[in-house]
Amino acid sequence: MESLYEKVKFVEGENFVTIEDTGLLTDEELQSLAGKFVRDAKYDGVRNRTILVPSNFQEETVIYIKDLGFKHHDEVYFVRCELAELDPIDTERLSFEMVSLRDGEEGVFKETWRRAMEGSLNAPQSLNMDEQMKSVKKELGQGYVDTCLTAYENGTPIGVVMPHIEPGTKDEGRIFYFGLVPEERGKNKSAPLYKEGLHLLQSIFHATYSVGATSVHNKPMLKVFEKCGCAVTERVGIYKYSK
Repeated sequence: MESLYEKVKFVEGENFVTIEDTGLLTDEELQSLAGKFVRDAKYDGVRNRTILVPSNFQEETVIYIKDLGFKHHDEVYFVRCELAELDPIDTERLSFEMVSLRDGEEGVFKETWRRAMEGSLNAPQSLNMDEQMKSVKKELGQGYVDTCLTAYENGTPIGVVMPHIEPGTKDEGRIFYFGLVPEERGKNKSAPLYKEGLHLLQSIFHATYSVGATSVHNKPMLKVFEKCGCAVTERVGIYKYSK
């Protein structure tokens, strides 16, 4: 049974654990994995337990997982972007200044991140902002100060971009979170800002590709992915344990 744990990826943070990369398991293996996950005493004190279930699994496996106590939380698209194929940034039109926690204040970053999550079309987060920050620090280690970027325009914080190398890999880039504060949305700033995050993944973090994800209901973010050359790779259900 322990070998099943080795076939998937565990992402652990402050008060949560998520199982990813289940797509190569058989239906029987995923059912066994979910059962083991539920019964594992190691995670008894963890408030949020989540398992990702790609759309290729049979309905009976989804029913089995639900019967264990998992509830459907959201449906997301995963995308991939080959960073060598990125269009160059128009530096003459670029007006964003990126300030990391190495140079900026954590309070400003946290408040901007909190506001960037307001009205999100993704499923609501179950962690508060302090827990979110603790999770970033736990998952990324000391490098979190270079990942947490506040985007400024004309001296005003307008959003956050959080590029990093996925732990356990050498060249898989991810953007932990990306978003604009409410009053800056709908002004054609999302795609340029996200593209700058992708360029940072390539130039500063030395990623060769980027993996992203968003809710199937988040049409604006899907358009941002498309404008930045990201291609959909799979559709995945998110199931959270609720017993």
